[in-house]
Amino acid sequence: MSLKSFFLLNILGALWGGSFLFMRVAAPVLGPFLLIDARVLIAGLALLIYAYAIRRLPDFKGKWKQYLVLGAVNAAIPFTLIATAELHVTASVSSILNATTPLFTLLAAAVWLKEKLRPGKILSMFLGIAGVAVLAGWGHLGHSPIVLLSILFSLLASLCYGIGGVYTKLRFASENALVLAIGQQLAAGVVLIPFSLPTVGRIQMLTAPVLISVLCLAVFSTSIGYLIYFYLIRHEGPTRTLSVTLLVPLYGVFWGVLLLGEQLSIGTVAGLILILTSTMLITETRPRFGMRRPLAADSVTRDSE
Repeated sequence: MSLKSFFLLNILGALWGGSFLFMRVAAPVLGPFLLIDARVLIAGLALLIYAYAIRRLPDFKGKWKQYLVLGAVNAAIPFTLIATAELHVTASVSSILNATTPLFTLLAAAVWLKEKLRPGKILSMFLGIAGVAVLAGWGHLGHSPIVLLSILFSLLASLCYGIGGVYTKLRFASENALVLAIGQQLAAGVVLIPFSLPTVGRIQMLTAPVLISVLCLAVFSTSIGYLIYFYLIRHEGPTRTLSVTLLVPLYGVFWGVLLLGEQLSIGTVAGLILILTSTMLITETRPRFGMRRPLAADSVTRDSE
């Protein structure tokens, strides 16, 4: 991975790690559907204004159906699942569970990109599953059905991200990152409108922290974040790009502890270590600077560009 990509990967990790903090603050007030619809629509409109300013307005006429699929799978569904989960679990726990994304990306790539599942990768997957089990059974308070369901929602969101990353590589290999980011967010907004409108009347009193959280979630974690994400998908491939989930929980835990005063149990730390170790093994992540020799997984994805 080049120095530029490595730097962008860390910026993306910080931005997406912060998204769990913002959702934890705003979701109880706005509700998951309205919060996420506001997130993607504000993000999409901000990017659209930027595209107009630089005279690069997108044209979605030929691919609007594909964008609806991408918007649903890679934004609307996983964002809503995470926002719903964070009504009952901490931002730290939710961000740690998000680190299972490369595991699901590996499975999706094996199905659609025909990447081989080597024995070492399979063992790494089981290590990740063990980390989730430790986090769910020992790292969180209690074993209530609502908490376990919230953990399941977080894992389903990771599955969506894995599928979305591979779908992007297959259907939008030559698409500009800005066009992709605008198309995904606006399509996600359209998908969510029927679900978010009925919840408008249930809004509680809006406070400054909630409004700031929504704006930061939309502009920083989404608009800017997805520009970086789609750039890395195109240049580094889905599996390598989604190794950003190694960084997201670290930043997510950091923001949660620093700004929300969340506590870390021994089980939470143990689950984090197991999941991050699994992710490193799955993605074969090694900090490298400058030019590097592509891995087999990258060679497959680059061939489709």
